[in-house]
Formats: sequence, structure tokens, C-alpha cells
Amino acid sequence: MKYILVIGDGMADNPVPELGGKTPLQHANTPVLDSLTAKGELGSVRNCPEGLPPGSDTAILSIFGSDPRRCYTGRAPLEAAATGIKLVPGDVAYRCNMVALEDGDMPFRERKILSHNAGSIDGETSIALVTYLFDHPDFKPYAEKAGMRVYPSPSFRHIAVQSAGQVEGISLIPPHDHLGEVIGPLLPSGCPNAEVLLDLQERAWRILDHHPLNEARRAAGQLPANSIWFWAEGTAVALSDFPGTFGKTGAVISAVPLCQGIAALSGLDYPIVEGATGELETNYEGKVAAALDVLRSGKDFVAIHVEAPDECTHNGDLPGKLQAIEWLDSRVLAPLTEALTGEDYRLLVLSDHKTLTSTRGHDGDYVPYLIYDSRTDTGLGLTYSEENGLKGPIYEDGASVLMRLLFEQM
Repeated sequence: MKYILVIGDGMADNPVPELGGKTPLQHANTPVLDSLTAKGELGSVRNCPEGLPPGSDTAILSIFGSDPRRCYTGRAPLEAAATGIKLVPGDVAYRCNMVALEDGDMPFRERKILSHNAGSIDGETSIALVTYLFDHPDFKPYAEKAGMRVYPSPSFRHIAVQSAGQVEGISLIPPHDHLGEVIGPLLPSGCPNAEVLLDLQERAWRILDHHPLNEARRAAGQLPANSIWFWAEGTAVALSDFPGTFGKTGAVISAVPLCQGIAALSGLDYPIVEGATGELETNYEGKVAAALDVLRSGKDFVAIHVEAPDECTHNGDLPGKLQAIEWLDSRVLAPLTEALTGEDYRLLVLSDHKTLTSTRGHDGDYVPYLIYDSRTDTGLGLTYSEENGLKGPIYEDGASVLMRLLFEQM
């Protein structure tokens, strides 16, 4: 028996007026997903515990069976693990996003944040800018005094690690939840170390704003990567051992460091797929091929994570979100299930959390899950949607049920 998990990050949503009151899942053309749902078990689950920030960090921890109420210290340490960064006691890891701030003559604090990913900046430009910044004579001494070092990655997401960082009482706001808003009330606050981080962010803007790469981006009609944004702070973390807990070996296929880090800390492999970007244009076929290689290598379990629905929603791209959902259906589920024809397998499909078209932010509400078993036909007859998911079993705690449902261990 083979076990497969497919996560459409942020594909669940609320009804959207532009879609005639339907959600993107209801509006998108997903014949494969709907045909699997018609023969499977459909229900709803909450993956983001109340009291914790709704997002992929808390949600995907839950999906893989680690209770975020016990093990979550922040998103950045999970991403750090994917790159082999070893945190020592006293270290604090941060996500260090390349962001686009509003152009104009206004002071730094009065600018709006336009993009949490600097207009979907490419990895090469992102690395060049963050490396230039941390080597700059007007930035490097202040970063060193703060005990801050950066670990570049080929995306808008970098990891910064601060030695002896004090984060008790600190408030670091997720940038994707406040797009189009003035940054003053969103900047680091709450403790003395917040002033240090704020100073670094403002210095970054002064250094990067007119960098030749950013001027070239403006000339090409793109947003500049004209500052950095620290958030998702956390200290070293230990997660439940997945093979030890569930008795299954496996791997996670994702372009996102968060998922790779959770895999690393859970005892799962995370093969890197060339051309997998975490954006709408990604190597869907390569992900499917990598997943099938995992299963054919003798492992029991593989997860495929598709980030595109979430990123499109954050970018205010409703057509992109619909396309991402449809490509998950036609370019992931269709070839995957076709390749497994004649084999016994169980498949879990779900969104980790909702990402709302109305706010471009995350929501921790219930999301629909599907369990399909190739050996049975339940005769359910429903299509995959948030509304239909509420007609089936409803689980309050994804961490305690989802993997056990998939592995028939309930």
C-alpha cells in the first residue's frame, strides 16, 4: 500500500463576489479531484489551532502530526533546518523577506508595503541584493553589532540568525497580511531588540532603494526589492519523529523551505526538484516524477506541496489562483493517479489553511479534506469544496487525525 498527501497551499477560500458567490474551489474546473471525491471520504478539518497565527507553519506542522501548540516557536527555525543551519542556545532565526515599499518622497515609516516578495523577485537578483546589503559599509557594522548574519536562498525568502537575540514581547508582523498598508504601525516593536531590527530595516531601504538592479526592475515595469522585513522569529525546535510515530518512511516534495525544514526535522527526505519555484509557473511534472520515484524506491509515503494558490492570493491574482487550482488537478493529480492505476494506494488532498481573496491574508477556518482509497468506492457523489466538506466528518485538530486517517490508524 502506498500513501500520498497533496497539499494545495491556501487554495481554500470564502465565497468571492467576482465568482458569483462561489469559492475558487467551486469555480475552478477540477474533474480529477471531483471524480476522486465522488468515490472517497470528504470532511473538514482545522489545522491552525486557535490562539496561534494562522499560516502554513502551524497548519503544515499539524498535517504532519506535530502539535504546534507544543512545538511551534516560529516559522524561521523550520526554514533554517531545510538549509542545514544549526541553531545553538540563544540563537533566534528570522525570516528575512525581500519586500517592495512604495516609491515617493514620504518618510520611511509613511510608505506602504506593496509586495511581500518584491514582485515575485527571481532568486538570482534576490541573492545579489541581500549579499550586497550585508556586505555594505553602511550596513555590515550594524548587523555585526546586532549579532545578525544572513543565509541567502534563491527566492524572496532568506534566513537571518541573531546571536543572543532578545525577542520576549517583540511584535514582528507578517508582511503578506498587510499589503497596501502604511508600514509605520507594522514595524518591529515591543522590546529593545525591536529597535535594532527596525534600524536595520530602515538602513536596508536607504541602501537598496536606488541600487542599479532595482532601477532596472522599475524600468522594466517591476516592483523594486528596496527593503528587507524581519518576521517569523523563533528558537531551535524539535519535532515528532514521523517514521517512529506512524511506522512509515517517506519524503516531501516542495519548493518551499518551510516544508523542507519540517521534513528534515521529522525524519523525512526532501528531494530538490529542478525548476520548482513555489510560484504559479513551477515544475509540476518534475514534482510528480519525484514523488513517483520516492514510492518506487520502496518508501511508504510521499507528500507533494503546491505553493501557487497561496502566493497568487497574496498577490491579489484571482485568475492565477484559479489557474493554480486547475493545474494542481490536471498537472499533479491527473498524472499521479494515472501512473498508479492498478496499484493499491490511499490519497489525502487538502488545503493547509484558507487564504482569502477578500483580504489577501490567511485564515485558520476549517478546510475540506479528501481521503480516496483506490480499493473502494464510497458512492459519496459530491464534488470537492468548502461547503461540501462541512457535510462530512468535522475534526477540530488536524494534528491528531489527518495522518492516522491516511494510514488507517484511527
